[in-house]
Amino acid sequence: MRMINTLLITLFLLSAEQLSAKQVNMHSASEYDVLTEQNAIALALANNPNLAQIKARYEAMKSIPSQVGTLPDPILTLGAMNFPTDSFDRSQEGMTQLQIGVSQAFPFPGKLSLKEDIAEFEAKAAYYDVAEMRLLLTKNVSNKWWQLFYLDRAIETVDKNQALLKQFIEVAKTKYTTGKGLQQDVLLSQLELSKLINHKIQIVALKATQIIQLNILMDITPRSPITLANKLSFNQPHLLAEEQLYQLAIRSRPLLQKHKQLISAANSRLDLAERDYYPDFNIGVTYGDRIGQNSQPMGGDRADLFSIKLGIKIPLFASTKQSYRVKQRISEQFKSKYAYLDESNQVKADIARYITDYRRSEQQRSLFETGILPQARQTVQSMLVGYQVSEVDFLNLVGSQVTLFNYELQFWQSVSQSNQALASIQASIGKEYIYE
Repeated sequence: MRMINTLLITLFLLSAEQLSAKQVNMHSASEYDVLTEQNAIALALANNPNLAQIKARYEAMKSIPSQVGTLPDPILTLGAMNFPTDSFDRSQEGMTQLQIGVSQAFPFPGKLSLKEDIAEFEAKAAYYDVAEMRLLLTKNVSNKWWQLFYLDRAIETVDKNQALLKQFIEVAKTKYTTGKGLQQDVLLSQLELSKLINHKIQIVALKATQIIQLNILMDITPRSPITLANKLSFNQPHLLAEEQLYQLAIRSRPLLQKHKQLISAANSRLDLAERDYYPDFNIGVTYGDRIGQNSQPMGGDRADLFSIKLGIKIPLFASTKQSYRVKQRISEQFKSKYAYLDESNQVKADIARYITDYRRSEQQRSLFETGILPQARQTVQSMLVGYQVSEVDFLNLVGSQVTLFNYELQFWQSVSQSNQALASIQASIGKEYIYE
């Protein structure tokens, strides 16, 4: 059964790596004219060195069970016994002999299998570390991708508002030159334009930082250029009920499965500690080669000698050694169980928080898209027309434009935050499909 489980885990990892390899032919984002979220995730899963080192750790740990479940190596002994120091003649004394022997240690029945079980559980826990890292890496890449998506839209929004402000400046200049406007209106519009230019400088710098961070996750050159899609569908399907998501996480989240394996390992360690009250054994055999003649009246060639011995390790200090080891393992067992409960509660708390963030962001996105933004755009156009006929103060016109600018940024931010929250929910649960 252990061999079957190990084989299944290995095949799962190999299939996942092959899937990533199919999705990514080259280890570079430059092969994509447009880097989608899924392409970025595939690159990271194929190339990320942190994930690779965790996989290597698992590969190392799954080689341990066979080692600890095997008997200790036998010991071969060679010896020269009872040689007389006056002549070193083998035939002089009857007990002089050349010896060859072998001994083998035998732990008390059940100890080796328990050690193998412990190593199996720890290897499976290491496998779930790999699966957990894949989830967290997917989440981080997705979050970075959507942050970049927001920054791209923010730059577009700044450019669009710059064009609108330049239109305001031209209107203000025309009114000023015809004597119907004030010079301060021109100056105010130019100031707002300078503010937008400064805002764009900050956004471009932040985008460069995010690109570097995303490229590092994908293990490519930090400043490699990235181009994202600018037209996406934002209609999200309905999530499963919160309680259903909790139950799905309990069954699917690798972090929780890892802690279940650690609990099993702690249980086996306790069983092993209790078996330490029983002795281990050592069996040895020795063959002694002799030469020379027996003394009279027996006479004849001296016979070779054969010996066998049994050693028993006596737990003489059990009250201060084995008993305390059992107490230690009991405490470790409780620690593992409490760690699982703590992680379960934290996973539920994370799911609840991310669901709240997701619903808030989706509500804001819908509100901005269907209500606030159309109204704000109409307000700006109405005030521009009013300003042109001197019915609206220029300060109010600029104020309405600044308000529209902030609302557009908040809309794109809600889109980005909604998708980041969704990626966080998927990572917290351990499954990609979490919808009704």
